[in-house]
Amino acid sequence: MTAQDTTPGHGVSLAQIYRARRRIEGQVCRTPLIRSQVLSERFDADIHLKLETLQPTGAFKLRGATNMIAALIEQRGQQALAAGVTTASTGNHGRAVAYAASRLGVPAVICVSRLVPDNKVAAIEALGATVKRVGVSQDEAFEEAARLVNEEGMTLIPPFDDALIAAGQGTIGIELLEDQPELDRVFIGLSGGGLLGGVGAALKSIRPQLQVTGVSLSAGAAMFESLEAGKPVAVDEVESLGDSLGGGIGLDNHCTFALVREVMDDHYQVSEKAIAEAMVNMLQHEKILVEGAAVVGLAAITEHAIDIRGQRIALVISGNGVALETFDRARQLATDL
Repeated sequence: MTAQDTTPGHGVSLAQIYRARRRIEGQVCRTPLIRSQVLSERFDADIHLKLETLQPTGAFKLRGATNMIAALIEQRGQQALAAGVTTASTGNHGRAVAYAASRLGVPAVICVSRLVPDNKVAAIEALGATVKRVGVSQDEAFEEAARLVNEEGMTLIPPFDDALIAAGQGTIGIELLEDQPELDRVFIGLSGGGLLGGVGAALKSIRPQLQVTGVSLSAGAAMFESLEAGKPVAVDEVESLGDSLGGGIGLDNHCTFALVREVMDDHYQVSEKAIAEAMVNMLQHEKILVEGAAVVGLAAITEHAIDIRGQRIALVISGNGVALETFDRARQLATDL
């Protein structure tokens, strides 16, 4: 298989995804693709789970962060990142940047607001990063990250809207087709578009007939609403069990909006109840504790009665960053299981 080095406008080519795979090898896990006997029988299909929950930081985000930092070292030299890298995130992305930077010998500062619980701060610090508390909102934390870039020469590692980040996430797509070359359809959570865009780019380049299905929250689906509007738009965030899928895509989005528009075939939105039921189902039948964003594919198949009979299906199980109290809330909501 040859990856042509033709780079589209959004900056994510198959050749770049293969380069990303070479960069992250040894730093990031090649996660297993396991067949779910229970789900396969339930939906009369051949259903496989891509377990990104088994990454060292518990989520797919490690691929993109590692690729971007490694690529910057490759392009500029280690000394060019002597001032370090920074971002603002208390979740999967912040942990990924902290871990990747530590492994690659680069200082990292993760900016958070003063409202972030001490246990989350401790978890990031345990991965080798410095945590800087500032303000009382995520916006203020991002402002501090921007200041560190502008005034102290640090390098920003964005959560999704960058070709290197998307190419890193796209390595999942290569692995999927190496393990199951005749996949018919892949369900992927859709938020900022780094995951779906990167994975979709790999899948469509290698197997164009494969169907890429995006799944968003029932409210606050920034990427989907932007695609419907034909341009990036702002949406109100809502509290959700799938909180990793919240947030905007940036009104100045320069990569993932075009990428998702190119590779996504169809899209579904899912309710809180459907997410809750899928979370409980995953623990009951697969013995896997996951965050709400990780199971929106299963939630969509169930809630929308999607006909997948006879198809080879993959669900990207994106992360395990769920607090026990959040899972308890999901269990209470899933009253009919």
